[in-house]
Amino acid sequence: MGDDKADIWCPQCKWRPRPESRWVCTPACGTVWHTFWTRGVCPGCGVKWPHTQCQGCEKYSPHENWYHYRDPGPGEQVSDPASLEIE
Repeated sequence: MGDDKADIWCPQCKWRPRPESRWVCTPACGTVWHTFWTRGVCPGCGVKWPHTQCQGCEKYSPHENWYHYRDPGPGEQVSDPASLEIE
């Protein structure tokens, strides 16, 4: 089977978040967290952010557009993207 983990990068400038990168739930609850550890859901108040601002180019993109999956090779199956583990 293929690699089920997503590479995560900004769809506009290719900036990659680092483990120490953080986002703020503003104007909602003010929680600071790594949005890609929760797939865009604030752990403080449960808001699911549909867009994520890039810390490189500062542009907003749909959160799901940040997840990039390797194309399967010949004879490999593709898993359901909703069930994939994120690095």
